Amino acid sequence: MPPVPDAAPASQLSLFDAPHASLAPPTVRVAAPSPGFVHPRAQREIRLGEHLVGYELRRARRRSIGFVIGAEGLSVSAPRWVPAGDIDAALRAKAQWILRKLHEQRERGRRLAAARIDWRDGATIPFLGREIVLRLDPLAAGAVLDAESGTLRLGLPQGAAPEQWRDVVQSWLQRQARRVFEERVGRFAPQLGVAVKRLSLSSAATRWGSASADGSVRLNWRLVHFALPVIDYVVTHELAHLREMNHSAAFWGVVRSVMPDYEQARGALRHEVLPVFD
Repeated sequence: MPPVPDAAPASQLSLFDAPHASLAPPTVRVAAPSPGFVHPRAQREIRLGEHLVGYELRRARRRSIGFVIGAEGLSVSAPRWVPAGDIDAALRAKAQWILRKLHEQRERGRRLAAARIDWRDGATIPFLGREIVLRLDPLAAGAVLDAESGTLRLGLPQGAAPEQWRDVVQSWLQRQARRVFEERVGRFAPQLGVAVKRLSLSSAATRWGSASADGSVRLNWRLVHFALPVIDYVVTHELAHLREMNHSAAFWGVVRSVMPDYEQARGALRHEVLPVFD
């Protein structure tokens, strides 16, 4: 892809072509540039509607043109024999879908950036659906929650590094997660007529929980950020798998037997952006 100029090339004007002094220069209305989407490894670009889209093109052994839209932008995989014009035609045919997904990725990126924690005195994190405030307290032993004020006091020295803040808070959250999960499993397992042989915490990036036929259940500790109804949904979901190892109508009937309104809690899992621990 040729380099994109910073602006449209200016028209040439020599000293001998100066405009007549009595003629006012024409008013030129320049449209505001439309927001674009440019992949950091873009080799080609195309205008889709009002948007300039720079995309990464990969030639591969495949039979059709494929589109992938991720955090970096649009990637296109195409057979080696497909000409560039055909690729652009395919992009225009899918323009509405591509732009919608690019907008969704951009919005998600903004939400993730907003969720990044600035590890300092006065920062907040969600805990059981409620915002709690982090406060430095060198006299505290580890991390101590004042539930009434919603303050988590951290026994760290003045000038503690962000990594120290993160490690203390994460360790505390994981301890709370185990406590809450054990209590919720103890409540719902008898109602569902199942026995949990082993309960463990998970740090999986893409799964909230899992269950095995041998009675083992794993729950993602990050669930502790959510309110109890959401945690109860995931706990119930995994316990129900100890009776139905599938997602059949019978499985959802088991879930509904103890959580008739589980759909609402499931929706929160899909749309909530959790704080970024880094």
